[in-house]
Amino acid sequence: MLGETTSAWISDRRASARRKILDAAWDVAREQGLAALTLREVADRVGIKAPSLYSHFASKHAIYDAMFGASWTEFLERSRTVPLPSSPRAALRTIARTFFDFATEDLARHQLMNVKTIPNFEPSPQAYAASLEAYLAMPSYLPISDQADIDVYTALISGLIAQQLANDPGGQRWRRLIPRVMSMFADDLGLPPNPQSAPESS
Repeated sequence: MLGETTSAWISDRRASARRKILDAAWDVAREQGLAALTLREVADRVGIKAPSLYSHFASKHAIYDAMFGASWTEFLERSRTVPLPSSPRAALRTIARTFFDFATEDLARHQLMNVKTIPNFEPSPQAYAASLEAYLAMPSYLPISDQADIDVYTALISGLIAQQLANDPGGQRWRRLIPRVMSMFADDLGLPPNPQSAPESS
């Protein structure tokens, strides 16, 4: 019994230390950019020596890997709380807005999740699983299943996000275009018009 209690205590301490390290890594990334992340800077913010980080993460890329996996897991959890309208066109808009808002509220997180900004970084299969789950789930709640249509949909949203972050960070300029862009996409797919009960939302 004592051994189990001690083991749980050690596990909790390790988990707490990992959370503090990742929080510090995000602080550095948001203040200085993802590429500026160094083990020494992270260690200083946590209050430990840089070599001590290796007892929790094997390398800087391992920290990026944990950040990547946590980011996609967070998006999955958020997306599951968003009620989807029955109208196919409205569903396209809702998911587009959900991902757009998630991406534009945190530049560093978006860059790690969706832009290859870290040389030689490739997420591990474990970290990539949440990203793959989000991608593969789209046909189950959106009126698109053809791979080319899914590619177009993600490219349209990604383009709006890139424009927003580059030219109007914190604003609404490209977010306001989501209904128009999704309407054009829906027209291309031949989807029926929205019923009167599915008005445009903000």
